[in-house]
Amino acid sequence: MKDSRHRRTGQNRLLRLLDGLERQSRADSLIDLVSRGVRALPLGAGRDLLHGKWLGHPVHPLMVQVPLGSWLSAAVLDLRPGRSREAGLLIGVGLAAATPASLAGAVDWAELHRPQQRVGLVHALANTAAVGLYAASLACRATDRARAGRGFAFLGLTAAATGGMLGGHLAYRQASGANHAEEVPHVVSPGWHRIGAVAEFPAGQAVRRTVDNVPVLVVRESGGTLHALADRCSHLAGPLSEGTIADGCVRCPWHGSVFRLSDGWNVRGPATAPQPAFDTRIVDGHVEVRLHEPVHANHSRPTPQAVPQGLEGHGRD
Repeated sequence: MKDSRHRRTGQNRLLRLLDGLERQSRADSLIDLVSRGVRALPLGAGRDLLHGKWLGHPVHPLMVQVPLGSWLSAAVLDLRPGRSREAGLLIGVGLAAATPASLAGAVDWAELHRPQQRVGLVHALANTAAVGLYAASLACRATDRARAGRGFAFLGLTAAATGGMLGGHLAYRQASGANHAEEVPHVVSPGWHRIGAVAEFPAGQAVRRTVDNVPVLVVRESGGTLHALADRCSHLAGPLSEGTIADGCVRCPWHGSVFRLSDGWNVRGPATAPQPAFDTRIVDGHVEVRLHEPVHANHSRPTPQAVPQGLEGHGRD
């Protein structure tokens, strides 16, 4: 009965397996332990560097191209007799590049939703197996056991390909590295939108309103200045209106990303993209907002600034 239902919907066995993996809770205690350990690493400013805040999107997918490309090239050389030494060199390059790539992936993984972390754990295990197999291949080549070295290398490539498939599922089906606020400029219609009377926005408090079905965070400063940002965090769509407001910034309650209220700039990750910002005005005692032009179109890159006092704490698990 279940198989016939899946045939009718066109879902293949691989997708059923991956969907089941997202719901599998057996390793959740391990995930909690490892993610806490990753978040506790004393990385300082290096954490945002590894998230890819400087690049505008996660850096991990870029970094994994080196080991994957090196290992695939090594496999091509292994198909030709007498090229084991050159293949070994490429395997060594891939192993050296795998460590920073894994660290970047780990800091991203520690800030994901639980279904994403479940897939990500198996992704990491597959890549760890690939590293172990390639290390064994390199050891065999160093002791003149080229045939065994080639065998371990092809097994390593299989493990790496499995890890890559799971990484693709994380990135594209589960949107683990996507900008979750990207659609806002395409959904909100041009022009000014009235969102409520000024009295409905108490000073210093986050208020949630909706513009064209898009949730918007509105904050009025004690001096009367109004700020409005897209409410769903660009990292994983966390509700910024439930976050902490301090020193002109808002901190996402889910994973601790910090955004500047004046223009939506992501002061601190794990978010790698800024929040869409809105212009504000008061007309006849009512607040109106209009979608601002993208930050990168109208502004030069803001100078780095420290995380405002009161927002230093990390997000929830």
